[in-house]
Amino acid sequence: MNIHEYQAKQVLKGFGAPVAEGVAVTSVDQVEAAARSLPGPLYVVKSQIHAGGRGKGKFKELGPDAKGGVRLAFSVEEAVSHAREMLGNTLVTAQTGDAGKQVNRLYIEDGADIDRELYCSLLVDREHGRIAFVVSTEGGMDIEAVAHDTPEKIQTIVIDPQTGVTEADVARISAAFELSGAAAEDGKTLFPILYKAFVETDMAMLEVNPLIVMKDGHLRVLDAKVSFDGNALFRHADIKELRDVTEEDAKEIEASEWDLAYVALDGNIGCMVNGAGLAMATMDIIKLYGKEPANFCDVGGGAGKDKVAAAFKIITADPAVQGILVNIFGGIMKCDVIAEGVVAAVKEVGLKVPLVVRLEGTNAELGKKILNESGLTIQAADDLDDAAQKIVAAVG
Repeated sequence: MNIHEYQAKQVLKGFGAPVAEGVAVTSVDQVEAAARSLPGPLYVVKSQIHAGGRGKGKFKELGPDAKGGVRLAFSVEEAVSHAREMLGNTLVTAQTGDAGKQVNRLYIEDGADIDRELYCSLLVDREHGRIAFVVSTEGGMDIEAVAHDTPEKIQTIVIDPQTGVTEADVARISAAFELSGAAAEDGKTLFPILYKAFVETDMAMLEVNPLIVMKDGHLRVLDAKVSFDGNALFRHADIKELRDVTEEDAKEIEASEWDLAYVALDGNIGCMVNGAGLAMATMDIIKLYGKEPANFCDVGGGAGKDKVAAAFKIITADPAVQGILVNIFGGIMKCDVIAEGVVAAVKEVGLKVPLVVRLEGTNAELGKKILNESGLTIQAADDLDDAAQKIVAAVG
């Protein structure tokens, strides 16, 4: 689960991290009061969307010469002017795709005197099976270019879960950042705080970009991007309340209510499978034959008829879907249950696109019999290769 920058800073501030004062707003009418509540005279007006690259982004409605989604304001009036241009308009960044995201919230933040910009993130290092700090002296909007062109400028410090962040770890992180004086002293407090926040709230990723050294020598979290492990949200009712469903795909929201693993993609062939590995293989073979999957949809190993029907309806609700491939290997999941769910869903919502079904495993023959006797226009497939070729040919 992703949250907005202002929410991420609230979480980190609760653990003691140094962040600037700021106020989140949802209308232009709120901006003047928000700005006047801050020290000033420099304000930062920040678009709040679940995507990076906001500073370099462009608003669709304002043309290519307009300023981006993060702007400086040197007066309250200028902050209000920026807000008028930003709220309600569509911000396109490198991470949103061409469709962009509508800006429904802004964060009005007190400005900072920046001396240096650093990059700091925490994530689960799969190679070591531990949480790691990923740090660089080259913070700011071009961190992707740094990773591509000069990867040696990015260092990884793996943390032992039994000890947490030790003095030696802090020293290594500070050395990687080339910190001294007040900044190095601040690091002794800040780096353990970031680790503690990551662990205690079950974060999946914490990115501070930039982490700044101010001209007074102290550290400050200038930006923060946080995502949480969705499987652990039952332990964090307060975190769960931060979810902004307006930033999520409506189909993914509905899928989560049915406990379906669903991710919307950019292709035109809908996929319904059982098992993540089988889903990946299905998407790969669709691409092999020249088309793109419209989604990742895993109904799981023990789905019932209603859950299968719900998955099918979610897939067919996507206007981009021009064909559907159902690929089921029956183990715990019985093929006849899948067939019954598909038939029920098709009879309810209709079938306006080609449908290819491949069933194998437990009760496969019974499942095929149900489909064949349904009176629906469904193409059966003998194996995955045959299924992929049939759906690609049907879509054209």
